[in-house]
Amino acid sequence: MTTATAPKKVSASALRAEIAGNRDLRLLDVRTPGEYQSGHIAGAVNVPLDQVIPNADKIASQASGRVVVICQAGQRASQAADKLAAAGVEDLAVLDDGMNAWMAAGAPIEDTADSKKRWALERQVRLVAGSIVATSVLASIWKPKARFVAGGIGAGLVFAAVSNTCMMGSALMKLPYNKGAATDVDEAISCLCG
Repeated sequence: MTTATAPKKVSASALRAEIAGNRDLRLLDVRTPGEYQSGHIAGAVNVPLDQVIPNADKIASQASGRVVVICQAGQRASQAADKLAAAGVEDLAVLDDGMNAWMAAGAPIEDTADSKKRWALERQVRLVAGSIVATSVLASIWKPKARFVAGGIGAGLVFAAVSNTCMMGSALMKLPYNKGAATDVDEAISCLCG
């Protein structure tokens, strides 16, 4: 039995160099379809994190070549890469700081011609969490127990940081706003592994 090791991180500049010189490189973008359509690395295949996790064994059994996992900031890509490594994908890396680093480096992105520019999931979480906290603190002027809502959100954010998961992000991924065009997981896996 092979023990999975933590996937390596690759910088945006190193990934650009790999893309320029490696035909056997697979780019797996695990963001929501809406985020992906707003802008992605050319050649990246979109399989959202919530689809990678249940299909990790299928991806691992078909994967060939080096797989680089991408998300907006790196957290979702790390989760996906951990699952893929545990399933047996050997040559695996995560884009360090994700699309944020890619765009900061001035690297090119593609978008879908008819796509709406959507906020990254992490930005949506900050908006929702901040709104709930601000509203509950304001409401606590009239209803003192409302402060416990703010405390609950704070505790949830601490848990999200410690566990590197985000329940609010998982819930927001399911909203129609983030869905975009449906991803055919089997087709995406065949594109990724083919």
